Amino acid sequence: MSKVSYYTPEGLKKLRDELNQLRDIERPNASHAIAEARDKGDLSENAEYDAAKEAQGMLEMKIAKLEEILSNARVIDESQFDDSKILVLSKVKLKNQSNGMEMNYTLVADGEANLAAGKISVNSPIGKGLLGKAVGDVAEIKVPNGVLKFEILDISR
Repeated sequence: MSKVSYYTPEGLKKLRDELNQLRDIERPNASHAIAEARDKGDLSENAEYDAAKEAQGMLEMKIAKLEEILSNARVIDESQFDDSKILVLSKVKLKNQSNGMEMNYTLVADGEANLAAGKISVNSPIGKGLLGKAVGDVAEIKVPNGVLKFEILDISR
């Protein structure tokens, strides 16, 4: 049984675009590579053919995985959210109490996490520790290096 994943409309579009790229461009390219390798002679000693078949198998696995993810994907309805607490898609401004550094993060679904863009997964240790907190709360989050304390300065959408 697969678990339901929640995405923003942009994240879902990105997944669909990737699947279409794999189906419409990569799949025909893989078939073409196999056909070229097959034309080169004896298949029992043709390493190029074996490599092309293996690449095709990996591509088909990736396509199947994306299809499964998309079949269980749901778009998040932001209109139903409470802005006073940190939830998925909340933009939070935090202050690290140990060094005074301020950070801005957006909590997103697993598939959309990108630390360089300031997007952290709700299933990461920090994401889990922030969920449900309100402005002024101090979140104590256990990470591999110990415990981090973040003061919640602001929550927005």
